[in-house]
Amino acid sequence: MGNTNNFLKLESLNYGWVMVLVVFVLSGLAFGSMASISVFLKPISADFGWSRGATSLAYTVASLASALFGVIWGVVADKYGTRWFGFAGATAMSLCLYLLSTQTSLFQFYLLYFLFGALGGALLFSPLYANVGFWFRENPGLALGIAASGGAVGQAFIPHLSGYLIDSSGWQSAYLNLALIYAIIAFPIAFLIKESPWRESARDQIEPEPRSFPISEKEVVIWISVAVIFCCICMSVPIMHLVPLLTDTSFSLEFATKVLMVLMIFGAFGRIFGGILGDYIGPLPGYILMSLGQTISVVWFPQVSSVTAIYLLAAFFGFTYSGVMSSILVCTRVMVSAQFAARAMSITSFFGWIGMGLGGFLGGYFFDTEGNYIWAYTFAGIMGCINLFILSQFWFRIKREEKSLLIQGN
Repeated sequence: MGNTNNFLKLESLNYGWVMVLVVFVLSGLAFGSMASISVFLKPISADFGWSRGATSLAYTVASLASALFGVIWGVVADKYGTRWFGFAGATAMSLCLYLLSTQTSLFQFYLLYFLFGALGGALLFSPLYANVGFWFRENPGLALGIAASGGAVGQAFIPHLSGYLIDSSGWQSAYLNLALIYAIIAFPIAFLIKESPWRESARDQIEPEPRSFPISEKEVVIWISVAVIFCCICMSVPIMHLVPLLTDTSFSLEFATKVLMVLMIFGAFGRIFGGILGDYIGPLPGYILMSLGQTISVVWFPQVSSVTAIYLLAAFFGFTYSGVMSSILVCTRVMVSAQFAARAMSITSFFGWIGMGLGGFLGGYFFDTEGNYIWAYTFAGIMGCINLFILSQFWFRIKREEKSLLIQGN
């Protein structure tokens, strides 16, 4: 009997790594398209005469749609599982990209990115990360870090590919080609999704799963949700506006997308490192450390002008900002139960997407009002400082509760 249980555990662990690969690819496609808005921003706004603030609002719309519908899909995932999420997400992404090649108005532009966020990104982010996290009972940080690194890889290569396609044949053909590429890649891999046995078992339990964390799940979600708004405002300004910043200062679109690609490639390693860091020093200390790195580095983007300095800054920011993202996932995985995981990750992601949307829009708004990006990136640094303050208070709250429980136990 013991050998049978060991075999089942090994089989689950092995398929857990298949799920890591699946989520790596699907989240890479979804995050990549979101980041590519920055590459489409200038050619589309030039063709239609839209302001950068108005055009970049599409990123805000997609982010808010991902936020709102992510909570809905989190409830569905906790109750029914995520078996068909990949297929639905693949359909939505491919169809929206195809229709974006034909859009002719701001309303259509916003509507299609709303649908991309609601039916593409929202299905492929938090619910699937929750599924992956509970395939691994020990050291889930590494698995979550690798799965989350797919988003950074997508953000690295898809904007660069988009820039190449735009230069070659225009933004309409670029959207059309991306739609075809997404359909070819996403549909086959979507059918490999399986639900974690741990989460399936938790859904059948009447009593709540025992937890050892010192504060309640609701309080955990509140703390992370408040902090993540500000850290995502901080990170979204370069994600959305680095390419326009560089092309405004006489660099080519090809160079700008290469810098973004370097940022995201280092981001892939940062997400893996952030997950491992959470396993070894704890997810909240890891979150604080990586947040400190992104806050220190973000304000320097408008200040540097040499090619070497730009690449180095992009690499450091990419490594730390992406470590933040995997740290958030590991915090939620460790601090809540399997029964509540998808909802918890979706709720914290809701506020994260609000932050991403606000940062993306405000970066464009500050450019429109000031005529440059200096204040936009300074504002991002201020938001990072607020995030660090909230995280430090969260850490003190946990330590006080641990001390109180220790005294009660004695």
